[in-house]
Amino acid sequence: MFNQEKLSIVGAGLMGHTIAFTAAWAGMNVKVWGMNEEDINRAKEGMNQKLKALLDYEVLNQTDKERILRSITFSVSLEDVVSEATFVIEAIPEDLQLKQHYFKKLEGLVSEQTILSSNTSGLSATEIANQTEKPERCVVTHFWLPAHLMPLVEVVRGKHTSDETIERAFSLLKAMNKKPILVKKDVLGQVGNRLQYAIFREAQYLLEEGIASMEDIDAAIRYSLGRRFGVTGPFMTMDMGGLNTNASITSYLFKDLSDRKEIFPRMKELVENGHFGPKTGKGFYDWTPEFVEQMEQEREKELIRWLKQDLEELKVNR
Repeated sequence: MFNQEKLSIVGAGLMGHTIAFTAAWAGMNVKVWGMNEEDINRAKEGMNQKLKALLDYEVLNQTDKERILRSITFSVSLEDVVSEATFVIEAIPEDLQLKQHYFKKLEGLVSEQTILSSNTSGLSATEIANQTEKPERCVVTHFWLPAHLMPLVEVVRGKHTSDETIERAFSLLKAMNKKPILVKKDVLGQVGNRLQYAIFREAQYLLEEGIASMEDIDAAIRYSLGRRFGVTGPFMTMDMGGLNTNASITSYLFKDLSDRKEIFPRMKELVENGHFGPKTGKGFYDWTPEFVEQMEQEREKELIRWLKQDLEELKVNR
């Protein structure tokens, strides 16, 4: 067991640089590989924007900012970034063949004891590792976006992942002040996305059937489940509501919930017409630049409010 991992991040995109930011914030030195100087410059600019927000909300001070920036080293040389690493987190695009290529390449650049981890949000941990010679040291550590504000990380065990690999992943993530959970079986979507897409499916069904407006469906989550689930997850919520009552509701409601296996017509039409959300100016909602900025600020403000609460709990428990 390593007392302190030497961490490297492969990929300087949105996930890569925010994972690096999180590690540096927790007091670690971290190296980050970017494809080119433009990639690295974007990462540095993104990091500066996130640091500014945390300074504005008084989560960090100027000394913290300077320490974090000193702790992160960027390079376009993959070998320089990973050669001394004991733990590598891959954060490149969601393409199975690309990830397999890099895992195989990384295996030739690191020591036999180095853990190779993927930040994939849904690809198979087993498949990502299937071209490596030591799949037992391969694992998925799925950070949630934005990685520097969201505490959850899903640790997914592949078919060959060893117990030591899982233990080291958990130790590293806890040292980064994250809340890791173990996904015992390598399933599509892991835990968080399976739950999230179950809600997405029912939300779209309610909209397609004309049961409620898009805005009211969103409001139903924001002002009920969104607040309750911040304290109690689904099983605890069931217990607190009374299992006898919830069993009765289950007996008739499960039969009526959507079990659709295909994309709903409205979403399919939006995608086919190039309407992808904020980046194209239209999705389910119309996204003007002003509305994009407003919602990004509101989300950031709420996540930072929760972050402050998490940091206070950490102080109390230390």
